[in-house]
Amino acid sequence: MKRIAIFASGEGSNAEAIVKYFINKENIEVSLVLTNRCNAGVTNRLLPYGIKINYFTKQQWDDAVEVLELLIAYKIDLIVLAGFLAIIRKPIINAYEGKIINIHPSLLPRHGGSGMWGIHVHRSVIESGDKHSGITIHYVNEDVDGGKIIAQYKCDVGKDDTPELLAERVHQLEYRYFPQEIEKVLLRK
Repeated sequence: MKRIAIFASGEGSNAEAIVKYFINKENIEVSLVLTNRCNAGVTNRLLPYGIKINYFTKQQWDDAVEVLELLIAYKIDLIVLAGFLAIIRKPIINAYEGKIINIHPSLLPRHGGSGMWGIHVHRSVIESGDKHSGITIHYVNEDVDGGKIIAQYKCDVGKDDTPELLAERVHQLEYRYFPQEIEKVLLRK
C-alpha cells in the first residue's frame, strides 16, 4: 500500500478531488492531511472521508520535527501539496527528496515563484498577454516552483477572460489531471 499525505492551507477542493480519486484504490490511499491554518476549509471538506487531519502551528512547522515524526509514523510514501501556502522546510525536503510534488496554476517557469499563488497567478497571466495558461505538476526542491516538471496541461486564455474565469478553467484541469499524475508518480516508485 502506498500512502499519501496531503498538505493544504485553503478550501481543499484539490485535496477532495485527490481523495475521491483514490478512495476505492486498493494500492494507494490518502492517509493523512496536514494544514497550517486552524480554520482552513479543507478540514470541514474532508471530515466525511474519515482521514486523519492534523493542524500544526507556525512554530511546529518552522521546527519541522513534529511534522516529520507524523509523516514517518504514518509511513508516508509521497507528500502532495494541494493549495499549501507555506515554504517546505529543508528537513522535510531532505527526508522526502524526490517524494514531494506540487501543483502550480500556470505553465512554469512563467508566473511562478514567491508571491505567485491563486488569483495572483491568473491576474499575472492575463496582464502579460499570454495566449495559454494551465497547470504544472512538479517536484518540490528548495527553490519555490523550481523543481523538475512532471507534467503540464494547458488551456486557452480568452481575450475577455477575468482572473476568476481563468481560475475556474485552470481548476478543472487540476481536478482532472493532478490525481492521475500522482498515481503515475507512485506507481513508478
